[in-house]
Amino acid sequence: MKSRAGDWLKQADEEFAWAKDAFGLRRWAVVCFTAQQVAEKSLRAIALARGALQVRSHSTREIAEELGIDGDLDEKARVLDQYYITTRYPDAFATGAPFEYFVERQAREALESASAFLDRARTEIDVPHMIR
Repeated sequence: MKSRAGDWLKQADEEFAWAKDAFGLRRWAVVCFTAQQVAEKSLRAIALARGALQVRSHSTREIAEELGIDGDLDEKARVLDQYYITTRYPDAFATGAPFEYFVERQAREALESASAFLDRARTEIDVPHMIR
């Protein structure tokens, strides 16, 4: 069976563009969630490129740990994982809608983190016809 690593990486790249668009629209919660998704898909691409048949976790920290990725990316993964649920579900906070809790600084840092995961995946995976 052919590896789908390139497909996962291309999707992560596309979603990074979505996150940048959402940043321009000041949709901080959307940026934070999408950045987590970019990191997750980038890590899935790495796992598949290394021969994994599937990745079951949605936790960037857990996937990075399984791949032996640590240091700065481990810390970024821990922060991004906090956005997986809290950015989308109203019961994540005692009151209010999730989007009311997120600020520009978080979104900017999330974008920077997502970019770091994309860069790491690009160093391991060569995808023809991918816009960089």
